[in-house]
Amino acid sequence: MKELVELIAKGLVEQPEAVSVREVQREQQTIYEVSVAPSDIGKVVGKGGRLVKAFRTVVSAASFADGKRVNIEIK
Repeated sequence: MKELVELIAKGLVEQPEAVSVREVQREQQTIYEVSVAPSDIGKVVGKGGRLVKAFRTVVSAASFADGKRVNIEIK
């Protein structure tokens, strides 16, 4: 799953070498903390948060088959 998150994030930004993903286990879910260059935050979040919402939806759908709950945090 971490590889999927990293692949999507790198596809959205202009500086893919600055993307890093950290996996954190909290209670009943897995949080993926995505760090990008400061100039790329807007590209990942999108207008009105649309891109990050779609990003979260894709990752949640992919993890649904495994029966896990996941979330994405952009840093």
